Amino acid sequence: MSGYQLRTLDISTGGEHFSLRVLRDKQEYCDADGAAERAGISSAQWGLFGTLWPVARLLTKTMIGFDVEGKRVLEIGCGLALPSLMLQRRKADITASDNHPLAEQFLHRNALRNGMQPLRYVDAPWDAVNSALGRFDLIIGSDLLYERGSDRRVGDFLDRHAEPGSEIVLTDPGRGYSNALSRVLASQGYTLDEQHLTYDGGEAALSRGRLLHYRRGGSVE
Repeated sequence: MSGYQLRTLDISTGGEHFSLRVLRDKQEYCDADGAAERAGISSAQWGLFGTLWPVARLLTKTMIGFDVEGKRVLEIGCGLALPSLMLQRRKADITASDNHPLAEQFLHRNALRNGMQPLRYVDAPWDAVNSALGRFDLIIGSDLLYERGSDRRVGDFLDRHAEPGSEIVLTDPGRGYSNALSRVLASQGYTLDEQHLTYDGGEAALSRGRLLHYRRGGSVE
Protein backbone atom coordinates (compact mmCIF):
# COMPACT_ATOMS: atom_id res chain seq x y z
CA MET A 1 0.00 0.00 0.00
CA SER A 2 1.76 3.17 -1.13
CA GLY A 3 1.01 6.63 -2.41
CA TYR A 4 -1.22 7.53 0.54
CA GLN A 5 -0.98 7.62 4.32
CA LEU A 6 -2.47 5.02 6.68
CA ARG A 7 -3.17 4.72 10.37
CA THR A 8 -4.19 1.87 12.68
CA LEU A 9 -7.66 1.84 14.22
CA ASP A 10 -8.43 -0.48 17.15
CA ILE A 11 -12.12 -1.29 17.54
CA SER A 12 -14.04 -3.12 20.24
CA THR A 13 -17.73 -3.90 19.87
CA GLY A 14 -19.89 -6.53 21.53
CA GLY A 15 -16.86 -8.20 23.07
CA GLU A 16 -15.12 -8.54 19.70
CA HIS A 17 -11.87 -6.73 18.90
CA PHE A 18 -10.43 -5.73 15.54
CA SER A 19 -7.31 -3.90 14.42
CA LEU A 20 -7.74 -2.18 11.05
CA ARG A 21 -5.40 -0.32 8.76
CA VAL A 22 -7.40 2.60 7.40
CA LEU A 23 -6.67 5.76 5.43
CA ARG A 24 -5.21 8.58 7.53
CA ASP A 25 -8.22 10.72 6.55
CA LYS A 26 -10.79 10.96 3.78
CA GLN A 27 -8.65 13.50 1.91
CA GLU A 28 -6.11 10.83 0.90
CA TYR A 29 -5.99 10.21 -2.84
CA CYS A 30 -3.92 8.09 -5.21
CA ASP A 31 -4.97 6.81 -8.63
CA ALA A 32 -1.68 6.39 -10.45
CA ASP A 33 -2.99 3.76 -12.86
CA GLY A 34 -6.37 5.43 -13.43
CA ALA A 35 -8.38 2.47 -12.09
CA ALA A 36 -10.62 4.65 -9.94
CA GLU A 37 -11.27 7.07 -12.77
CA ARG A 38 -12.27 4.18 -15.04
CA ALA A 39 -14.67 2.99 -12.34
CA GLY A 40 -16.25 6.47 -12.17
CA ILE A 41 -14.76 7.32 -8.77
CA SER A 42 -13.76 10.99 -8.47
CA SER A 43 -10.84 12.32 -6.43
CA ALA A 44 -13.36 13.69 -3.91
CA GLN A 45 -14.91 10.23 -3.46
CA TRP A 46 -11.71 8.20 -3.61
CA GLY A 47 -10.91 8.20 0.12
CA LEU A 48 -14.42 7.39 1.33
CA PHE A 49 -13.93 3.62 1.08
CA GLY A 50 -10.98 3.71 3.49
CA THR A 51 -12.80 5.54 6.28
CA LEU A 52 -14.68 3.63 9.00
CA TRP A 53 -17.99 5.49 9.25
CA PRO A 54 -20.25 5.38 12.34
CA VAL A 55 -23.05 3.61 10.44
CA ALA A 56 -20.60 0.83 9.48
CA ARG A 57 -19.85 0.37 13.17
CA LEU A 58 -23.58 0.29 13.84
CA LEU A 59 -24.11 -2.37 11.19
CA THR A 60 -21.21 -4.37 12.63
CA LYS A 61 -22.80 -4.24 16.07
CA THR A 62 -26.13 -5.35 14.57
CA MET A 63 -24.47 -8.36 12.92
CA ILE A 64 -23.04 -9.66 16.20
CA GLY A 65 -26.31 -11.34 17.17
CA PHE A 66 -28.12 -11.42 13.85
CA ASP A 67 -29.43 -14.78 12.64
CA VAL A 68 -27.18 -15.80 9.74
CA GLU A 69 -27.28 -19.58 10.13
CA GLY A 70 -27.76 -21.27 6.78
CA LYS A 71 -27.96 -17.92 4.97
CA ARG A 72 -25.91 -16.73 2.03
CA VAL A 73 -24.92 -13.14 2.95
CA LEU A 74 -23.72 -10.26 0.76
CA GLU A 75 -22.36 -6.91 1.93
CA ILE A 76 -22.66 -4.24 -0.77
CA GLY A 77 -20.61 -1.03 -0.92
CA CYS A 78 -18.48 -2.64 1.76
CA GLY A 79 -15.55 -0.18 1.93
CA LEU A 80 -13.41 -1.45 4.81
CA ALA A 81 -16.02 -4.19 5.33
CA LEU A 82 -15.96 -4.36 9.12
CA PRO A 83 -19.46 -5.97 9.15
CA SER A 84 -18.15 -8.66 6.78
CA LEU A 85 -15.13 -9.24 9.02
CA MET A 86 -17.47 -9.68 11.97
CA LEU A 87 -19.55 -12.20 10.02
CA GLN A 88 -16.42 -14.04 8.86
CA ARG A 89 -15.42 -14.35 12.50
CA ARG A 90 -18.88 -15.83 13.16
CA LYS A 91 -18.19 -18.33 10.32
CA ALA A 92 -21.06 -17.01 8.22
CA ASP A 93 -21.27 -17.56 4.45
CA ILE A 94 -20.29 -13.97 3.65
CA THR A 95 -19.31 -12.27 0.39
CA ALA A 96 -18.12 -8.64 0.46
CA SER A 97 -18.50 -6.38 -2.58
CA ASP A 98 -17.58 -2.88 -3.66
CA ASN A 99 -16.41 -1.04 -6.77
CA HIS A 100 -13.29 0.66 -5.41
CA PRO A 101 -10.05 -0.71 -6.90
CA LEU A 102 -8.39 -0.97 -3.46
CA ALA A 103 -11.30 -2.38 -1.43
CA GLU A 104 -10.28 -6.02 -1.94
CA GLN A 105 -6.66 -5.36 -1.01
CA PHE A 106 -7.60 -3.56 2.22
CA LEU A 107 -10.13 -6.25 3.10
CA HIS A 108 -7.74 -9.16 2.64
CA ARG A 109 -4.90 -7.50 4.53
CA ASN A 110 -7.17 -6.53 7.42
CA ALA A 111 -8.54 -10.08 7.56
CA LEU A 112 -5.03 -11.47 7.85
CA ARG A 113 -4.18 -8.78 10.39
CA ASN A 114 -6.98 -10.14 12.57
CA GLY A 115 -6.05 -13.79 12.20
CA MET A 116 -8.67 -14.67 9.57
CA GLN A 117 -8.50 -16.14 6.12
CA PRO A 118 -9.13 -13.71 3.24
CA LEU A 119 -12.82 -13.12 2.64
CA ARG A 120 -14.67 -13.84 -0.56
CA TYR A 121 -14.79 -10.55 -2.47
CA VAL A 122 -16.53 -9.51 -5.70
CA ASP A 123 -16.19 -6.26 -7.63
CA ALA A 124 -19.85 -5.34 -8.05
CA PRO A 125 -20.85 -1.97 -9.53
CA TRP A 126 -24.54 -1.42 -8.87
CA ASP A 127 -25.25 -0.62 -12.52
CA ALA A 128 -23.61 -3.76 -13.90
CA VAL A 129 -25.41 -7.04 -14.54
CA ASN A 130 -23.44 -9.91 -12.99
CA SER A 131 -25.36 -13.16 -13.25
CA ALA A 132 -22.40 -15.08 -11.80
CA LEU A 133 -22.82 -13.28 -8.46
CA GLY A 134 -26.12 -15.07 -7.85
CA ARG A 135 -28.74 -14.41 -5.21
CA PHE A 136 -28.53 -14.04 -1.45
CA ASP A 137 -30.73 -14.67 1.58
CA LEU A 138 -29.42 -11.60 3.43
CA ILE A 139 -27.97 -8.43 1.92
CA ILE A 140 -26.43 -5.78 4.17
CA GLY A 141 -24.93 -2.34 3.67
CA SER A 142 -24.13 0.96 5.38
CA ASP A 143 -24.35 4.57 4.14
CA LEU A 144 -25.19 3.53 0.58
CA LEU A 145 -27.56 6.40 -0.24
CA TYR A 146 -25.36 9.47 -0.49
CA GLU A 147 -26.31 10.89 -3.88
CA ARG A 148 -29.46 11.58 -5.87
CA GLY A 149 -30.61 8.57 -7.88
CA SER A 150 -28.82 6.07 -5.65
CA ASP A 151 -32.18 4.69 -4.43
CA ARG A 152 -33.04 3.37 -7.91
CA ARG A 153 -29.55 2.02 -8.60
CA VAL A 154 -29.37 0.22 -5.25
CA GLY A 155 -32.95 -1.00 -5.59
CA ASP A 156 -32.30 -2.49 -9.03
CA PHE A 157 -29.14 -4.19 -7.77
CA LEU A 158 -31.01 -5.66 -4.82
CA ASP A 159 -33.77 -6.92 -7.09
CA ARG A 160 -31.22 -8.79 -9.21
CA HIS A 161 -29.44 -10.43 -6.28
CA ALA A 162 -32.01 -11.02 -3.53
CA GLU A 163 -33.72 -14.37 -3.05
CA PRO A 164 -37.56 -14.33 -3.06
CA GLY A 165 -37.67 -14.59 0.75
CA SER A 166 -34.66 -12.40 1.42
CA GLU A 167 -33.87 -9.89 4.14
CA ILE A 168 -32.07 -6.59 3.64
CA VAL A 169 -30.44 -4.76 6.55
CA LEU A 170 -29.09 -1.25 5.98
CA THR A 171 -27.79 1.44 8.30
CA ASP A 172 -28.22 5.03 7.20
CA PRO A 173 -27.02 8.30 8.78
CA GLY A 174 -30.16 10.18 7.75
CA ARG A 175 -29.08 11.79 4.48
CA GLY A 176 -32.66 11.81 3.18
CA TYR A 177 -32.61 9.23 0.38
CA SER A 178 -33.66 6.16 2.39
CA ASN A 179 -37.39 6.92 2.09
CA ALA A 180 -37.09 6.76 -1.69
CA LEU A 181 -35.34 3.38 -1.44
CA SER A 182 -38.06 2.11 0.90
CA ARG A 183 -40.65 2.96 -1.76
CA VAL A 184 -38.61 1.10 -4.39
CA LEU A 185 -38.32 -1.95 -2.15
CA ALA A 186 -42.03 -1.82 -1.23
CA SER A 187 -42.76 -2.16 -4.94
CA GLN A 188 -40.63 -5.33 -4.86
CA GLY A 189 -42.72 -6.78 -2.02
CA TYR A 190 -40.68 -5.82 1.04
CA THR A 191 -41.99 -4.71 4.40
CA LEU A 192 -39.90 -2.43 6.61
CA ASP A 193 -39.05 -2.29 10.27
CA GLU A 194 -37.22 0.97 11.04
CA GLN A 195 -35.37 1.89 14.21
CA HIS A 196 -33.89 5.27 15.04
CA LEU A 197 -30.55 4.76 16.73
CA THR A 198 -27.62 6.74 18.07
CA TYR A 199 -24.06 5.55 18.29
CA ASP A 200 -21.11 6.81 20.29
CA GLY A 201 -18.05 4.62 19.96
CA GLY A 202 -14.81 6.40 20.70
CA GLU A 203 -14.03 8.69 17.78
CA ALA A 204 -17.23 7.66 15.97
CA ALA A 205 -20.51 9.38 16.76
CA LEU A 206 -23.91 9.16 15.12
CA SER A 207 -26.82 11.24 16.37
CA ARG A 208 -29.64 10.38 13.96
CA GLY A 209 -28.89 7.00 12.44
CA ARG A 210 -31.50 4.57 11.22
CA LEU A 211 -31.47 0.79 11.07
CA LEU A 212 -33.62 -0.33 8.14
CA HIS A 213 -34.65 -3.99 8.19
CA TYR A 214 -36.57 -5.11 5.12
CA ARG A 215 -38.11 -8.54 4.70
CA ARG A 216 -39.85 -10.07 1.73
CA GLY A 217 -42.40 -12.82 2.11
CA GLY A 218 -43.75 -11.77 5.50
CA SER A 219 -43.67 -8.99 8.11
CA VAL A 220 -40.56 -8.26 10.13
CA GLU A 221 -40.83 -9.65 13.64
